[in-house]
Amino acid sequence: MGFAHEGRAPAVSSGRPWRPLAIDVLLAAVVTLLSVADAVSLPRADPLDYLILLAGTCSVVAWRRAPAAALVVAATFMLVYALRTHPGPSAAFPVLIAVFAVVRSGRRILPAVAGAAFLLGIVADNVLTAPVQDRQHLNQSAVLLLGWFLAAGVGGTVTRHRHAYLEQARQRAAEAERTREEAALRRAGEERLRIARELHDSLTHSISIIKVQAGVAVHLARGRGEEVPEALVAIQEASGEAMRELRATLEVLRDSAGDPPGTGLDRLDDLVARARSAGLPVTVEIAGEPRALPAGVDRAGYRIVQEGLTNVTRHAAGHTGARVHVGYGPAALTVRVEDDGVPPAGPPPVPGVGLTGMRERVAALGGRLHAGPRPGGGFVVRAELPLQDRP
Repeated sequence: MGFAHEGRAPAVSSGRPWRPLAIDVLLAAVVTLLSVADAVSLPRADPLDYLILLAGTCSVVAWRRAPAAALVVAATFMLVYALRTHPGPSAAFPVLIAVFAVVRSGRRILPAVAGAAFLLGIVADNVLTAPVQDRQHLNQSAVLLLGWFLAAGVGGTVTRHRHAYLEQARQRAAEAERTREEAALRRAGEERLRIARELHDSLTHSISIIKVQAGVAVHLARGRGEEVPEALVAIQEASGEAMRELRATLEVLRDSAGDPPGTGLDRLDDLVARARSAGLPVTVEIAGEPRALPAGVDRAGYRIVQEGLTNVTRHAAGHTGARVHVGYGPAALTVRVEDDGVPPAGPPPVPGVGLTGMRERVAALGGRLHAGPRPGGGFVVRAELPLQDRP
């Protein structure tokens, strides 16, 4: 009797898109078990019918990856199976799942045609083969089956719209995040311009005056045939270097770039020469073969040496000299600045902005920094910088 068991409810899957292949296989297995359990009670089922049944139910495995193919296979084999054996409602389960999947993918004609062909085939077979007294019951089964197909189509449509809504929400969230980032970058750019103007209006003028006055003093001393003090020459050279780096910094602030260009270990000799002219004996040791370095590592190495020599000049009392070691290793650059001086009396100095800046530079490059007293006296700053820029 075709689809006469109207008391059974269809085990239609909700078709959640996040289910993996294992869940799809499990779903196909459940549908197959239900259909086989129903087929066992049919007197007309033979081995060929079971093979047709398995072909139709196993198509459920592809309901999410190839919904159109799954619908064609399920509708064809399950219709043939229903015409041969007149099973219960379980024969429609694979077709319902495939209709849901195809509607969810955005196609409407194919599920409508396949569903109508399946229903009309079942109804025509019932009308032609069922006794007259059973036709009212069969009509009720057909209406119930039609309702199931409509529910599968509606469920697929609702799921498709829900997915579209979630995708739009995700895109709106991404757009809002991008807008916030652009606003933050714009505010940062405005702040950089403000800082650049303040530096230009204040420091540039003051350093220019120092440089000009030091130059005039050197010129007058040489004009009188007097020996120019080394400290005065150091002031002239340092003020010129300060002007150069300040201009480079202003260009960086206006161009939203990183550290000032042209500041790297290739200018180590100039840095050491200025320290010596200021009265600090400095020895330099280069280990390994000097070579081109990543821009961030090159600038950080230069700044560490610069800050280390500055700290020796400021804080070491009675120093005999400073040593600079630069080691070019296969995977890291090692920079060490140490002195033999005696620390000033009293509590140790609080780490200032220079040492904090060094730590930040090294940390940004993924390196390590040690700064502290040496066991035999004096102070040492040692940094290891990996020779690969972070992304």
